[in-house]
Amino acid sequence: MPLFQLILVAIVQGITEFLPVSSSGHLILLPNLLNLPDQGQVIDVAVHIGTLGAVVIYFRKDVARAIAGIPKIISGQFSHPDARLALMLALATIPVVIVGLILKLGGIDDMLRSVKVIAWSTLIFGLVLWIADRTGPTSKTSDDWTYKDALIMGFWQVIALIPGTSRSGITITGARQLGYARKDAARLAMLMSIPTILASGALLGFDVVKTMDAGAARDSGIAAAFAFVAALAALHFMMRLLKSVSFTPYVIYRIVLGIALLIYSYGLTA
Repeated sequence: MPLFQLILVAIVQGITEFLPVSSSGHLILLPNLLNLPDQGQVIDVAVHIGTLGAVVIYFRKDVARAIAGIPKIISGQFSHPDARLALMLALATIPVVIVGLILKLGGIDDMLRSVKVIAWSTLIFGLVLWIADRTGPTSKTSDDWTYKDALIMGFWQVIALIPGTSRSGITITGARQLGYARKDAARLAMLMSIPTILASGALLGFDVVKTMDAGAARDSGIAAAFAFVAALAALHFMMRLLKSVSFTPYVIYRIVLGIALLIYSYGLTA
């Protein structure tokens, strides 16, 4: 793959993975809009590994707590805060893993990878985020997270299997609807991304290993590194911005992008 496209894909993935604007949608759109060859699953997995590293580093204290909770679960200390965090993250991941596996085995996930689907989901779920952000109360913090809320947010996360929805955007939407403050909603959404990205990577990893060679390994390393840096910067930017700004700027971007994509996609078939 040309170095330019490799770096472009990595940066786009890194920036959009945790902003509520849909990373998968952007990755699908890149080859369509720029007339570039599809980057393929090897690079997709690589950039997701890069972004996974970024979110783990940024939320390292929470990640350490969740990991520390695993042996406590094994020993039956389910009421311990660390064990509860680990269990709630697992619970929030179950719905998307089950539905994602069904879609992949049925070949439905490939059917959804179209510009029209991305356009409509970018627009519609951007508006849904705006409504939830404008009307949702801000009475809860991430420390108030419950098993019930984790499961509800897990079902919201399933919607992100539609390209263009945005995994972070839809889980933030669910958290805001449940009453979590903006920064806490984003924090929970980011933490939920860790087991989800791990599960997605494991699912795709079996296919990737079969096609891996020296050149693909080199490209993957470059892509992962650039995605890591871009994602870390995007995370830092968003979490700081949420101290004083709502999600409206991201919604405006989604509306503009969605409308532009609708014009583009329907213009192609006119």
